[in-house]
Amino acid sequence: MDVLAASVVGPLVEREPSLGTFLDRWAADGDFWIRRSALLAQLLALRQGEGDFDRFGRYADAMLEEKEFFIRKAIGWVLRDTGRKRPDLVFAWLLPRAVRVSGVTVREAVKPLSDEQREAVLAARAAAGGRPGKPGGRAD
Repeated sequence: MDVLAASVVGPLVEREPSLGTFLDRWAADGDFWIRRSALLAQLLALRQGEGDFDRFGRYADAMLEEKEFFIRKAIGWVLRDTGRKRPDLVFAWLLPRAVRVSGVTVREAVKPLSDEQREAVLAARAAAGGRPGKPGGRAD
């Protein structure tokens, strides 16, 4: 499912932006695999420094507090790969949400950030009750 979302659906939406309405519906679907696909459909374009980060951000915001590991992992995965080309964008999105994101999301998302950015995100989590020295205080 991940490969189809990233390699087939994502490029289709990039070529025909009106298809993004399908992703909008997927992002709110009751099945977490469909919601995950809405996130991962954006992976390749964002990884290349392109794509609609605002759309991804809306979806991720709505899913940040999900308990499903595979959603948390997908959010972190897309943030990590986006951060390789646009670390400042990922940092600006992640920092104000540092308290809400799961540990697995943070661990992935901070990998491409600068040391200073990484430390700022982890410090924000620790100040809000996260475990110092660990990239997340919530159970994953």
